[in-house]
Amino acid sequence: MKRYQELRRLRRLQSEIDSIRRQLAISSPGAVVYSSPLRSLEDEIVVVEADGMGGATTSVIEGNYPIDFTTKYEERFSSEEKAIRKAENLVGQVELP
Repeated sequence: MKRYQELRRLRRLQSEIDSIRRQLAISSPGAVVYSSPLRSLEDEIVVVEADGMGGATTSVIEGNYPIDFTTKYEERFSSEEKAIRKAENLVGQVELP
């Protein structure tokens, strides 16, 4: 019986957490909030992943994201918006052939 009660409590808390995130307009932990190829001819992409607390990480990765990849650059930001701006700047800096 204790397990059932704890699972019920966990569901209730998760629902409350989800509601707070919606009110604050922040994403769940691990949510990809931005993704774009870095260069059209290479296997690199820029990804912004939310931390669930309003911040996010901008990464340049190479490979088969999210399964098998190498991180070439990573920077943590205090807001999802700042991380997305950085990602857009990285994509915008690339010279097109």
